[in-house]
Amino acid sequence: MDMFQPDEVLHPPEMPSGEHGNITMLNGTAGNEGGVGGLVEAGFLHAFLAAFGVIIVTELGDKTFFISCIMAMKYNRFVVFGGTMAAMFTMTILSVLLGAAVSIVPREYVHYGSTALFVIFGLKMLRDGYKMKPEEGQEEFNEVDSELKRRDEELDVETQAQGQGTVDVEAAASEEERKRQQEEAKRKKERWLLYKVFLQAFTLCFLAEWGDRSQFATIILAARQDKYGVTIGATTGHAVCTLIAVIGGRLLAMKLSVKTVTIIGGVVFLIFAVIALIMGPST
Repeated sequence: MDMFQPDEVLHPPEMPSGEHGNITMLNGTAGNEGGVGGLVEAGFLHAFLAAFGVIIVTELGDKTFFISCIMAMKYNRFVVFGGTMAAMFTMTILSVLLGAAVSIVPREYVHYGSTALFVIFGLKMLRDGYKMKPEEGQEEFNEVDSELKRRDEELDVETQAQGQGTVDVEAAASEEERKRQQEEAKRKKERWLLYKVFLQAFTLCFLAEWGDRSQFATIILAARQDKYGVTIGATTGHAVCTLIAVIGGRLLAMKLSVKTVTIIGGVVFLIFAVIALIMGPST
């Protein structure tokens, strides 16, 4: 009969140092990977929310908002939405790339420089909001409406010329051929109009957005936070604002106080500046 040896009970076999070391190392590695993953996820979420919030408070009641709103009342909403979002996405990508280029500068300089810009933008928006008249939004709406009416006249002339130059329906050999040519001319005219509307929405919104507060805010955020989070957050913010504009922009424009939105935007910028100072450049 086998008997347990006291020495074996009191002194169990030791695990080889290599295996024990490997297990410890694996556990440590897993813990580090979890920590890094959590930090990356938190950084992405913070950048997403910051970019989304900044775009919302700077774009509601902005010129691009009214452009989308007025064009959607006259043309196909999907085309207007597509043209506007193409412009906003292009602008966002360019802004993030500029922010990435700025990030080459030492982190401390970027941190305090961007914080100073947040303070400047915040104070400027508070000042502009304080000086605005209550009917400022309606005046901006009317100004954009007048500009678009002028462009619509040019668009109508080009569209009519495009339609007339397609076929000579009077010279058709038969009634069926004449109808077919009429339908073809109509479809070509409609396609031309949709193309022109898309291009007009893209061009107007892109030019209106260049040098705007939201562009500078996107550059600043991209220089110091997760680039993917900023890109997706800013694009989502633009999509929400544009969707509101093309669906119910006219009603909102009549009730929206641009003065209030501008003041809120200024407060948000100052809050971001305070948070940045508290967290420091190493965060």
